[in-house]
Amino acid sequence: MTSPLLMIEDDGRLAQMVVDYLGQSGFDVTHAPDGEQGLQHLQLVLPELVILDLMMPGMDGLEVCRRIRALPGDVARVPIIMLTAKGDPMDRIIGLEMGADDYLPKPFEPRELLARIRAVLRRRGEPSQVNTTRSTPVLRFGSLDIDRDARTVQVSGLACELTSYQFDLLVALAERAGRVLTRDQIMEAVRGRELEAFDRSIDVHIGRIRNAIEVDSKDPKRILTVRGVGYVFAKQQD
Repeated sequence: MTSPLLMIEDDGRLAQMVVDYLGQSGFDVTHAPDGEQGLQHLQLVLPELVILDLMMPGMDGLEVCRRIRALPGDVARVPIIMLTAKGDPMDRIIGLEMGADDYLPKPFEPRELLARIRAVLRRRGEPSQVNTTRSTPVLRFGSLDIDRDARTVQVSGLACELTSYQFDLLVALAERAGRVLTRDQIMEAVRGRELEAFDRSIDVHIGRIRNAIEVDSKDPKRILTVRGVGYVFAKQQD
């Protein structure tokens, strides 16, 4: 059974190469040449993941990403891998802040794209490997509820919008509440060592999680920064 993907990319030759390569690995890739058509295809294809180019004429990748995340229902949470210009970390940071789950700088090897797709889909589809014998799927910290099976987060009964990667990141921190974790330890807990990670991306994702779950993201009480080390998820919360 093939897995449907959507690639929004204005470079037709690159898109065809990706379609052919991923097709050999069991993925059925629909190609949209621009943002407008990509958003139209999204509703028709209902893909498991979107590969989204950042630099496109007309509607760029950031705007497409923003519009996807603003859609109603489950389609808004579709994982997004953003293709960015090589050597421009600011583009990657902005893309992550807009809601992308991962990024890949151009030019890239098709094998690396395939590995990243599989890693993102695995994170989304598999339960956390930590504490798999847990008696309850819900982690509760004061007014914060994290349902690992339903993959939902609520604060005082109100839903919090997180990408699939940010949800996994939050679970990794919450399951280790009270432990100070370095960025490397966090990345290892969430995605393993199979891929190199952009160290700054952890900080970006933490910032977005704080915006979603903290009363005041500028004065966080749930996810605390330990200067020079990393982060710690507070055990005691309101």
